[in-house]
Parts: sequence; structure tokens; C-alpha cells
Amino acid sequence: MAAELMDGKLLAQEMKEELKAQVEELKSKGITPGLGVILVGDNPASKSYVTSKEKACERIGIFSDDTRLPDTITEEELLSHVDRMNRDDKIHGILVQLPLPKHIDEDKIINAISPDKDVDGFHPVSVGRMVLGQETFLPCTPHGCLKLLERYDVETEGAEVVVIGRSNIVGKPVANLLMRKDKPGNSTVTVCHTRTKKEDLLTHTKKADIIIVASGFPNTLTADMVKDGVVVIDVGINRVEDASRERGYRLIGDADFDSLKEKCSKITPVPGGVGPMTITMLLFNTVQSARNRLSK
Repeated sequence: MAAELMDGKLLAQEMKEELKAQVEELKSKGITPGLGVILVGDNPASKSYVTSKEKACERIGIFSDDTRLPDTITEEELLSHVDRMNRDDKIHGILVQLPLPKHIDEDKIINAISPDKDVDGFHPVSVGRMVLGQETFLPCTPHGCLKLLERYDVETEGAEVVVIGRSNIVGKPVANLLMRKDKPGNSTVTVCHTRTKKEDLLTHTKKADIIIVASGFPNTLTADMVKDGVVVIDVGINRVEDASRERGYRLIGDADFDSLKEKCSKITPVPGGVGPMTITMLLFNTVQSARNRLSK
């Protein structure tokens, strides 16, 4: 059995076209959605990620306020930039790219962002609203996972779901979202992590209908750990050496794609699965924030 690929790149393109039409509608009513982006330092991965987000904004017509700061900036100075964006009516969403330099308290910076502009969904108010099932900005990667399940008609109601990973960015929120009474949701969710005993992990994964793996380690999930027909969402992105590639490496996920693709009913590729959806959901939240402004 060859698995159906859950193409996040294709879904992202489709959603961006829908968002582009919504942006044009908002502009006709005098509102241009705006995203404020703050990047501290010269981390190559962060720079590449921020640049991709800004290009995606440009393609669908979102205004991007790009603020790039040296890693010597003080916490107080960074807070002043967040405050400026909080007070700027042209900015509907604020993104502070993580990680930040060690001398800056990330929680303090996240807490300083107005919940009304928290398009990353990291503010405690946003998290609380999500847990309570209230309307809020959902964190981008977990929301992207749900959109993939929805787009590929994966039944989640009553499904046994295993989430491997308990991070605040992916594991905890995606588990919460799949437990909610919304669709997709209404699942029975088990969360496993680095302290889960291996024999217990196998017990859980072998009975799972859906597995979302976000451990941060290659080959966390292999074919011998799952039942036939399982659906696998692979959130991981790992760089491994590969002398056959011009750049000297290739990207793989946390799941062993080559073995699993013969056993799964559906699986996300890496790259091209969850990754493109993360940026798309950031755009989705920014447009939603602008629409919220219109309704006030």
C-alpha cells in the first residue's frame, strides 16, 4: 500500500489565493492588513525564515513592517519596538522571531505583545482562550496540521491520536486542538515525549489512527511502530549530511518516511508538508486580525 502524500505546499498555495482575495476585499474597504516583523541578530535560519514570511506577505498584498535589530539590543529597547507596533493602527499582527539572545527574556517579550495582534498565538491570553475553546489566534504550526487533516478528509472524531512531543509551540497546542469539540477534533489524544518509556510508546503508537510527530529527532517514528493505514503528520525538520547533494545535506523529518510510506494511508513529506502551512497560517491570522478591526 503506497501512502497518499498530504501536500502542504499545494494546500498553502490554494489558501494563499483565497487570502489574496480577502486582502483585496479589505483594501476596497480602506484596510490594508499589516504584519510587524522584528528580527534580532544574524541567525541564518531565522533570517531565512523571516525573509520567506515577508515575501509571502508581499505576494498576497499584506503590508510588512520589517524591523531588524542587532543582538546587542537591550531588553528595554526591544520592548519599545513592540510597544510602537502595539500602538500602530497600520499593523494588525506582530511577529517577534524566536529565539532571542540569551540576555533577553522571551516570555517578557511575548507577554508585551497585544493579544489583539498576537498572530503567532503564543501570548498567555491566546493560549488560555484556545484551551477554553474561545475564538482566538491559533498557533500557526498546529493550526496548519489541522488544516492538512481537514483538506485530506481525515476523520478525527473518535480517532485515537498520538502526539509525540510536548513543546509549547507544537505538541501541547495540537493535542489540545484535537481534543476540542470542533471539527477537526473530538479525538482521544495521548501525548508522548522523551520521558515516555519505549515499550509504552510502542503500545500507544501501534493502536493510533493518527500520529503527529514533533520530537525534534530523526527516525523517532518507524514502520514497525505503527499499524497499517495510519495517518502520519511529520512536523520535524532535520538537516543530515548527504554528499550526493550539491549543498552537502538534505532535509528529513522526525519520521522514517521511506519505510512508513508503504504502511500509512496518508503521510506528509519533508520538506513540503507542514512547513509551508506554518507561514500560510501566519498570513491567515494577520488577515483575520484586519477583518476583526473592520468589524469594530
